[in-house]
Parts: sequence; C-alpha cells; structure tokens
Amino acid sequence: MNRIIDISTGKLLLAFVFIIVAQASSIFYHLGLGRDIAIGALRTFAQLFLMGYVLTFILGSENLPLTIAIFAIMVISAMSIIKGRVKEKQVAYILPTFLTMLVTYFATAFFVSGIIVDSTPWWEPRYFIPTGGMVIGNSMSAIAIALERLFSEMRQRREVVEMKLALGADFREASDDVFRNAVTSGMIPSINAMMGVGLVFIPGMMSGQILSGTDPLVAIRYQIVVMFMLVGSTAVTSIIVMLIVRKRCFGSGEEVLLSSR
Repeated sequence: MNRIIDISTGKLLLAFVFIIVAQASSIFYHLGLGRDIAIGALRTFAQLFLMGYVLTFILGSENLPLTIAIFAIMVISAMSIIKGRVKEKQVAYILPTFLTMLVTYFATAFFVSGIIVDSTPWWEPRYFIPTGGMVIGNSMSAIAIALERLFSEMRQRREVVEMKLALGADFREASDDVFRNAVTSGMIPSINAMMGVGLVFIPGMMSGQILSGTDPLVAIRYQIVVMFMLVGSTAVTSIIVMLIVRKRCFGSGEEVLLSSR
C-alpha cells in the first residue's frame, strides 16, 4: 500500500526559501517584481488552504447550484487577474473576454467530465471542479499573454495597419498579422507543455494519482485527456477573444482607436 508522506508545518515554511530567492533576484536586478511575488505567495497560501476546505465541503454535498457557483467564482477570479495584468483603457475587452471564458470553460469541463470521463451526474464535483480549474488556470495565462500582444502590436504597427486600410483593406486584412501573432503567443506555452510532458516534467495530476495508489495506466489516460483539453480550450478561447477584441480596436469607420504611446 502506497503511503503519502506528510509535510509538517515547519517543512512547509521551509519552502518559503524559494520565495526569498525570487525576491532577492528581483531586488538585485531591479526587476520591480517584489510586491507581485509577495502578494502571489500570500494568495497561494491563503487561497489553497481555503479552497481545500471548500472542496472538502463541496465534494461531500454534491449540490449542483453550489458546484456551478464555485465554477463561476473561479472564472470571475481569473478575469480579475487578467484585468490586473492587461492594463488597457481605450478598448473595452473585459466583458466579452469574461463571457467567452465562462461559456468556453463550462463547455470544456462539461465535455470532459460528462462525456469523456462519463461521470454521473455530469457535474460530479470530484471531476467537474478540478477539470474546470485546470482549464481556467491554464487558459487564463494564455489570454493575458495574447491580449497584451494584441494591444502592444496594434500600437507599434499602427502606421502599417492604417496604410493597409488606406489601400483598401478591411480591418481584418489590415490586422491579420497582429491577430495571428497574438493567438500564437497565447498558445505557445500550452503547446510547449504538451511537447515536454512526461519527458521534461511530470504532471502533478498524474503524479498525485500514482502516489495515491491509482493504476499508472489510468493516471496516464487522465493526463493525456488533460493535456489535449488544455491545448484545445486555449486555442478556442484565445481565438474567440482575439476576434472580438480586435474588432473593438477599430471604430465604426474602421479607423484604429488605439493611440500610439
């Protein structure tokens, strides 16, 4: 029988050595990341402990409204993080991004939990919440990267885009390169993860299942589903968000709304 080694409070606090190293690096090289690292560490500590107790309650209750409410809170939290990273004021991107995330992530979690895993009911918290969490966490970073790339390139290449518009191109043709670069930037981390999984790094989900005594072949199948799910959901969400937000970068006369900085 496999026994999972417990981590004492003292050993847990010892892990803060990594945060100290990151802080020291930020200070030494003047990266300006000290505040973000500190807040991130505190949020990781607080949120994981809170979610651990919340999940224990949810898994025991098997309540549909509660499960959906937790899922929605996770998406809202992800959107707030994106908003904090993408500091764009001229283009209204928050609402369409949030709605796209909510619908796409829900559809993905439903497909994996209810169809591939075939859990009964489809919203079984043991599968639906972790699946949704993995999709949200991975795709959240991709969308933030893609949005940053879209807005920065639209500003940097504004003159080129306007020249194409003047020559008769519509906003889609004029910004095609910007759109593709933004989507590609968001998808690269997920694709790289898929390339290196099992060889460069061992996924936490698969490791956890094996440590808990699950048949390795079952854990492998779950991890394959997860990797494919993350790449697919990232692609769909990034493309839809970029299509909507790119259109909002142009006015009714297809003029570029973003000013140069």
